[in-house]
Amino acid sequence: MPFKSVWIVDDDRSIRWVFEKALQREGIPCRLFESASDALELLATEPPQVVVSDIRMPGISGITLLERLRAEQPQVPVIIMTAYSDLESAVSAFQGGAFEYLPKPFDVDAAVELIRKALEESRRNTEESTPEEPVPEMLGQAPAMQEVFRAIGRLSQSHATVLITGESGSGKELVARALHRHSPRSNRPFIAINTAAIPRDLLESELFGHERGAFTGAQAARQGRFEQAEGGTLFLDEIGDMPAELQTRLLRVLSDGHFYRVGGMQPIRSNVRVIAATHQDLEQRVGDGLFREDLYHRLNVIRLRLPPLRERAQDIPLLARHFLQHSARELGVEAKRLSDNALRYLSGLTLPGNVRQLENLCHWLTVMAPGQTVEIADLPPDLRGTTGSGSAVGGAAPDWLAQLDRHADESLLRGERGIIDRLTRDFERTLITRALQHTGGRRIEAAQLLGLGRNTLTRKVQELGIGETAEEE
Repeated sequence: MPFKSVWIVDDDRSIRWVFEKALQREGIPCRLFESASDALELLATEPPQVVVSDIRMPGISGITLLERLRAEQPQVPVIIMTAYSDLESAVSAFQGGAFEYLPKPFDVDAAVELIRKALEESRRNTEESTPEEPVPEMLGQAPAMQEVFRAIGRLSQSHATVLITGESGSGKELVARALHRHSPRSNRPFIAINTAAIPRDLLESELFGHERGAFTGAQAARQGRFEQAEGGTLFLDEIGDMPAELQTRLLRVLSDGHFYRVGGMQPIRSNVRVIAATHQDLEQRVGDGLFREDLYHRLNVIRLRLPPLRERAQDIPLLARHFLQHSARELGVEAKRLSDNALRYLSGLTLPGNVRQLENLCHWLTVMAPGQTVEIADLPPDLRGTTGSGSAVGGAAPDWLAQLDRHADESLLRGERGIIDRLTRDFERTLITRALQHTGGRRIEAAQLLGLGRNTLTRKVQELGIGETAEEE
């Protein structure tokens, strides 16, 4: 079989029959489902190549099926079918990630051609992701990352709530996905939501859903993220920014396992593992009265601290090579490589944006670097510290460190001895000379600027043979 099955999901038997006959004539295997729930039961074990789904069906709607597919099988193209009168919903589905929408009634040949296009798209997606790497961005040999990996392993059979802390860009969602994939809930949905990215007045509905007529514009009932994640994992990113009133609602769900949709009167039972993440100091926010202490303790059952990239600098070469290869596959070009000097230079940078900044940098290099081997000079100007002030941007190392790096390499290759004593003397001589020139030879002022005692400065001037005319204030 050249590809997996095309799934047809529609409660109308005649529609299913038409698709079955048309696809059989074209030699395209298909599976037929009369409800979205039937299809979702097979999603984890027999993922489809393409899904064609009606938008309005009893039970789970086509929109919800689309959301689940986008969360669990994002490479699978989804074609949404709808009646002309429901075109607005179809457009919403298209904006939500549908490959295309198919108005009813439709021309069978046009529908088959659309499925062929979706199959080609699916094959391209599969090729681009092969070989599939479960969590490639979580490569790491640094002890701090190995500790994270061990924690994920220890939690592999747990349903416990986990709080992930770490700076922005350090990969907190990747850890959450790994915890889900290695948990007993791995065959159920993983739903992620950034609580800081959703407007305050929409967040409650986004989390808990709403009933029809619950507020202006609520023309139909809608499931929230808790219902979508049923049986699986709900990842709440940037939990520290959650409004106080929603903290209360979340605490209630974690405490008794029930919640209400917005405008709803019936409690809904929730079987969801919550993984929360934040870059903020939650203890400080509790102390400032911005975060509920009882919710903090509910979330802080098990805490995982994800180290910033500067604490795992030894992983930068490994991660950079991976990201360069990944970007090359995405763009269909040959992967570039970083020279040894460029790798050492990168490993000395602070990179405040952490792993995400390194990934973006590697994508930039794949597009912008002129040759296949990337040198220090090929890095973006802000990382080379070549702005007008001559200082580094975003915590990056300035040029003199790169020059020191190269000078040290050359000295080591020549087999020189006593390198650190010689370079330390040169370093001190330069700083003291410049400080004395800046102060007009006034030693007390120069010593204060350098952070030295006056006697220490005088001794170093004599030891280093600095020939200046200094004022003995």
